Formats: sequence, C-alpha cells, structure tokens
Amino acid sequence: MVKEISLRDNIIFGGEHPLVLIAGPCLIESEELVMETASVIKDVTEKLGIPFVFKASFDKANRSSIYSERGPGIYKGLEILEDVKSELNVPILTDIHEPVQAPIVAEVADIMQIPAFLCRQTDLLVNAAKTNKIINIKKGQFTAPWDMKNVVAKIKESGNDKILLTERGSSFGYNDLVVDMRSLPQMRELDVPIVFDATHSVQRPGGLGTSSGGKREFVPFLARAATAIGIDALFIEVHPNPDEALSDGPNMIKLSGLEEFLKPLIEIDQIVKGKYGNLVVSQSIGSLL
Repeated sequence: MVKEISLRDNIIFGGEHPLVLIAGPCLIESEELVMETASVIKDVTEKLGIPFVFKASFDKANRSSIYSERGPGIYKGLEILEDVKSELNVPILTDIHEPVQAPIVAEVADIMQIPAFLCRQTDLLVNAAKTNKIINIKKGQFTAPWDMKNVVAKIKESGNDKILLTERGSSFGYNDLVVDMRSLPQMRELDVPIVFDATHSVQRPGGLGTSSGGKREFVPFLARAATAIGIDALFIEVHPNPDEALSDGPNMIKLSGLEEFLKPLIEIDQIVKGKYGNLVVSQSIGSLL
C-alpha cells in the first residue's frame, strides 16, 4: 500500500482515495485571471466531487527566451496566491527555483513543487524538505523513473517523507516529449503517491523557436490512460483562453471545457479504485504474470 499523505480531511494522496486535481494557469498573469480561473475550477470540482488544489507560478525561471513573460515575482505572486487561498478556501501549489525561496514560499504554499529541470538539485531539494511541506517533484525529462529513488532519498534524509512524484514526459529527440506509462507504477514502487502532468506531457520544448509549442488535443487521451493505471493526482494547466496565454498556451486546456474533460476521468478512477473495480483489475493483471 502506497503511503497516504493528508493535506486536508477531503484531500488525501495515495491509498484508494479519489483522484486529486491539481489545476490552474501556468503563470500568474494577473490577479483577476488567477481568481477567475480558481473560482471556476472550484465550482466545477465541487459539482463533480473532486478534491482540488490550485496551482500557478509566480516566476517561470526556465523560459525559452530572455524576452518571455516570467510572472510577477515571488512577493507579488505570493500575495495573489494568498488571496486565492483565503477567499476561496483552496490549498495552493507553486514551484520554487532557488533554495532561498523555500522558507518564503512555505508561508503561503501547501505544496512546494520542484520543476523537472531542477529535480536533482540537492540544495533546492533539501531546503524544500526542511519546510516540512508536501513536496511535489517533477521527474526530469532526462531521468529514468527508477533513478528517482535518489531524489526521494534526498528529501527523506532531510527529515521529510511527504513526497509526491510527477510524470511529465521524457525527451524524445529534439523539441518533443513522449510518455512511457510504465514509469507510473515504477515510481509508485518507491512508496510515494504518483501524479501525472497531462498538459506538460504534450509540450514541445522550444518548439516555436523562442517559446514552447504543444499538442493540447492529446491531453484527454493521456489523462485517461494515466487515470486507468491508478494515479493519485492529475496535474493540468487551464486557462480561459489558452491561445492568448503568456506561457504554455499550446498545451493548456480551455477552462470552459474542464467539466466535460473531467467526467470520464471520474468514472475511470472509480472503476480502478472501487471495491469491485479493484477485484477485476487485480485478477486481470495477475492472470498475465
């Protein structure tokens, strides 16, 4: 049984608990956009009965071009996230890029995220772990799933065992990613809850020259496949108008389509994690071994 991590009474990662949705825009473009997006996601998830964590970045430090929009910065960004947290009563996930950011971000964030490019940065991992927050680590595009054991060890040896691991695709030649779904059960063997990032997995890094491209039409298919494996949380980026987003627009899904996007995932999750569903799945897998 995978370790369970409780964020709130109704948000528990791991075990046979319902799929948690981690969702929001890539970047904090404005307080108005962030609040609008968070409000809609909350309404949809409450209607569908899905646990929800809001995400948005105060700084995108790894943009393709020096001219790309990065966000409002740590202090203004955290102020906006704090408003979302208090006004809507939703937990917050945001990422950090430097060790010194960890204790500052911990004052607002419920989950601290380590970007894929930085998943092996020891000082960053150690400082994040010392905040005693839940740490979501995105598996590097260059990293084998079994090698994430070393990353997990860095967090645990720093006194924190509240760890999530996220699959977000692996480098496939130049300017493209591919998802090996085998990585999800392989990383679960490290006894941590597993997250699937469905929108970054369709990204084409640097594919537009000075920014990343993406194939958002494949997001629903990958999300369903990962949910059928039995993931603990789904990470997606949403935006009211992805084609006008300041970051990662090509791989974000449209906010107005979120409800229809989630409905089949709920059904799949219930089959996989339901009492009857578990019996069927375990027998089917067992018969193949």
